[in-house]
Amino acid sequence: MLACFASKLACFASVKGAFPPYIENMNYRNFGKLDWKASALGLGCMRLPTDTGDWLSPNVDEQKAIELIRTAIDSGVNYIDTAYPYHNGNSEIIVGKALRNGYREKVHLATKCPSWLMETTDAFDRILDEQLKKLQTDSVDFYLIHALNKIWWHDLILKNHILSRAEAALKDGRIKHLGFSFHDQSEVFHEILNGYDGWSFCQIQYNYMNTNTQAGTRGLKAAAEKGLAVVIMEPLLGGRLANPPKVIKTLLDNAPGKPSAADLALQWLWDQPEVSVVLSGMSNMKQLQENLSSASHSSANSLTPAQRALIAQAQKIYAERTQIPCTKCSYCQPCPNGVNIPFCFEIYNDAFLHEDMATARMWYEIFLGNGARGKNADACIGCRDCESRCPQKIPISEWMPKVHEFLSAPAA
Repeated sequence: MLACFASKLACFASVKGAFPPYIENMNYRNFGKLDWKASALGLGCMRLPTDTGDWLSPNVDEQKAIELIRTAIDSGVNYIDTAYPYHNGNSEIIVGKALRNGYREKVHLATKCPSWLMETTDAFDRILDEQLKKLQTDSVDFYLIHALNKIWWHDLILKNHILSRAEAALKDGRIKHLGFSFHDQSEVFHEILNGYDGWSFCQIQYNYMNTNTQAGTRGLKAAAEKGLAVVIMEPLLGGRLANPPKVIKTLLDNAPGKPSAADLALQWLWDQPEVSVVLSGMSNMKQLQENLSSASHSSANSLTPAQRALIAQAQKIYAERTQIPCTKCSYCQPCPNGVNIPFCFEIYNDAFLHEDMATARMWYEIFLGNGARGKNADACIGCRDCESRCPQKIPISEWMPKVHEFLSAPAA
């Protein structure tokens, strides 16, 4: 018995930090240059259990959510991620309750500064103090400037000196490390990455279908080379890679060992040593247990040739389902009338790639309906200025009304 205990002790001690939060059946990874290791799997609190099953709902099932969060922590998850707008502001409140009774000391907690609300310098402190109260904590371990894009970076964060307020919060201890999450084109990611020397980490949308989307593989490697930890969001594209089209399901069912679509997608991420932690927004215990199982056998540089071949086949099938041959090079931009042409095409293509019309229509409304990412396809006036600059020679003005008609249609 003593030998068994000594063996377990050696296992824990091999991961710096020893007992809590490290658990034997969870794998841990370097978190950039910081002297701390993150669990391979992190819990994203954007899709907590709700009474309607709708992850956008503010009506979180508090009991189920707290049980889910604490079970994740008890199973070795030590990175908990939430944000100001999740579940209409209720996610931070639920997380704060879940981290009572000693759970706060077992995790590193991340939340986010809502970039779009930083219209004055004072807004930063007002909202951060509100978040700390909701989270029932004196400090946040990881604080991200949320959902940065070119407009919010220049017109809000830089213009209103938000980074200076963040530095003051670092000094007074309300936040421990500063980072950013990102949703825009690759060149904007590198501008933000290199535009401030105080970043400790960043969070990017990344999966085997997004290697050239947003930050992409190039951004992942660039951030890691600068010593930043890289946190991955949307590893399963909001669950779509876990529930692929029938043709890919058949491919996996006929493969040796019948790998699950979700596990294959997650292992593809953990195979890359630059990835620090993979966030998953899990809504029920089944999803949590499946992802914990995947994390328990994850490691860098471990994908087999057979697994790589399966992923390559899946990528090829997805590519063949693309309706519009847009490469998102953005040569068509800027549109004289403000239409975000590449993003309109991306959402339209995603609807067919993943056989998920409802989600595509939701993103179209959220990101383009209020002008957050430019105007939607309905703003096209058919000037054809973009078509002369498109390397793929796409008849953009002909596609725009079709895209808008499809994406603005009411859900069935």
